[in-house]
Amino acid sequence: MNEFLYALTLPPVTKGLLAMAIAGLCFPASGVMVLRLDLVPMRYMLMHGVILGGAISLALSLPVLPLSIALNIVLVLAMMHLAKDTRHGFGLASAAGMVFTMASASLVMHLWDVPAKDTLQLLWGSPFALSWADIVVLSGIALILAIYLFTNFRTVSAIFFDQEIAQSLGMPVKAHYTAMVLVIALVIAFAMKLIGALLIDALLILPVLIAGKRAESLKQLLLYSCLTGLFVSTFGFLAAIATDLPPSGTIALLSALLFIIPTHKRGLHS
Repeated sequence: MNEFLYALTLPPVTKGLLAMAIAGLCFPASGVMVLRLDLVPMRYMLMHGVILGGAISLALSLPVLPLSIALNIVLVLAMMHLAKDTRHGFGLASAAGMVFTMASASLVMHLWDVPAKDTLQLLWGSPFALSWADIVVLSGIALILAIYLFTNFRTVSAIFFDQEIAQSLGMPVKAHYTAMVLVIALVIAFAMKLIGALLIDALLILPVLIAGKRAESLKQLLLYSCLTGLFVSTFGFLAAIATDLPPSGTIALLSALLFIIPTHKRGLHS
């Protein structure tokens, strides 16, 4: 017990716990956007975009996170420019973007002699490697997401329901769709550094699926998803510290266990 309490006072652990709490509270809100806008394929493209950003940053000795965020924004804007119909996500365009980013990452690693193992470390991530600057950026993303949803909830709800109807009501669907996709790009870029690509769904998607079993409205879905994410991220992180297990794997396992618990109450995804 004393060792556990002492571990919590160590700066990497303290920063990791704070970051996981913030991420757990805000990432699921973007997960709602991913599922409601049918953007699941796009998140794979963005995850591979971070790998390309990592390869470029290692080749040119640049900071990984800012470059990865910038690259993801470019990819999203390119998809938005090429997409003629966003009602069903980016579909095949996302698959093409994923192939392009992975091929580009492979070429960068070959041409600049970047070790593949260094780039692929991004697949795992580490909450212990975060700086206070990273936490400030994470807090900024969380604040932007909260303010956006609070001030535009009616419009977002209409877009989730039907983009054509929202457009007919005079709502700026294109602008809001772009804003939500850009937020998703920011979240995924940061989540890669926090918990890694292979376990990103533990905080982005699974809390939403868990909440969807009980939520009966969009407000409830957002609230339950964020509370579930907060519980999973903080309890999973503390459990990992107490048992000397990897935080990402512990959090992902906890999310999966919560998801398979049956519920008899009808929710949005029932």
